[in-house]
Amino acid sequence: MLADHCSTEASGKKYMMMETVIYSREYLFVKELRDTGKLGKIQFLRAATNRICTDGQAIGRPSAHALCYPCCKPLPCNGCAMAEYVSCFGSGKIADPLIPKYGSPFAVETAHIKLKGSDLSAEVTRSLFDVARQYIESFDVYGSEMSFEWQLVSNEEPVVHLGGEDAKHAAIKDYAHLLPEGIREFTTKCVYDMAENKHLSFIQGSGHGGSHPHLANEFISAIVEDRDPFRMCLNPRTGLR
Repeated sequence: MLADHCSTEASGKKYMMMETVIYSREYLFVKELRDTGKLGKIQFLRAATNRICTDGQAIGRPSAHALCYPCCKPLPCNGCAMAEYVSCFGSGKIADPLIPKYGSPFAVETAHIKLKGSDLSAEVTRSLFDVARQYIESFDVYGSEMSFEWQLVSNEEPVVHLGGEDAKHAAIKDYAHLLPEGIREFTTKCVYDMAENKHLSFIQGSGHGGSHPHLANEFISAIVEDRDPFRMCLNPRTGLR
């Protein structure tokens, strides 16, 4: 993020890392659990993106695979942290014609991250080709008092663990009340033409879990209020304040 800071200093303009998941209902729910102390001490973080791309959909993007872009999802943690050490692994093999286009032979790629100045570690996993898995962008947070696990199947609810055998499904509320009244409806009302947007990220809740109006509001508010917009602190997509 140093380059981003330098460019904003030179231009005098605002920069924002517009990662949708940090404004999703699930992320705001877990942030609330953390801020109210219900999670206790956060002990471990996990995130994943699993999808099946068509040939060419993710080709030519260095960020498409985890070994070049390991932090593929936001990971709520205690304050902001930097990565001290990252260890990446590839597993399996994609179809031969895809390898030279994609720039990686692996079907699944995983990064393990040690956070600087913390006893906390995280793991992120990504797959794009030749893995039989429903599309999912997810994160799990394991705390001493409560843990949160993303649902395994679309249209189900995430699970909150309270220790031992005590676990329950969590009905994630909408956080439209955090927004100006004029745009609150768009956390549940999709402004996109659904005929053109069949991707699950839109169908599952007005675009990436209702995050779009939250994201837009943060950036515009930062400009109007002449402040820095929220920035991820663990480069590139990890951290929570």
